[in-house]
Amino acid sequence: METDLLVERAKRRDHVAFEALYRAHYRRVYALTLRMTCDVSRAEELTQEVFVRAWEALPGFRADSKLGTWLHTVAVRTCLNESRATRRRETRFRSSPDIDSYTVAAKRAMPDTNLDLERALAGLPPRAREVAVLFDIYGYRHEEIAGMLGIAEGTSKAQLHKARRLMREALDG
Repeated sequence: METDLLVERAKRRDHVAFEALYRAHYRRVYALTLRMTCDVSRAEELTQEVFVRAWEALPGFRADSKLGTWLHTVAVRTCLNESRATRRRETRFRSSPDIDSYTVAAKRAMPDTNLDLERALAGLPPRAREVAVLFDIYGYRHEEIAGMLGIAEGTSKAQLHKARRLMREALDG
């Protein structure tokens, strides 16, 4: 069934149409949340949260962009909001990501991915990872990333530089 028709039906609260949209877009959204968090459980939870938010906001979707682009934006905002909330709650303790679980999930979600690159990405500090994912993988500009993360444009550039340096070290090591 054509995506535009599914979107229109889902906007009118047709659960079957929304489920079809969910099935069509789940993998891309999950891949994004997985890369942003490097945590399988959090990525699964955030993916579900993205689709809950999408269901709630879908009646207001004006189709100025493709549904996939809109869902991507919802996913980025959901990840960043969760990341901010987590940072506020965390004390000095910071657990490292479960790299083995992450790489298994990354290979399943993104079959063509380079696992060495994904491991290096997972090992980055959270802010550097967010900037690297948004800039290098999803193509956002520093100005956009700065606005999303609530940081200065120069900080975004510095975090990207740091991320690339740390990834080179991890890949060369």
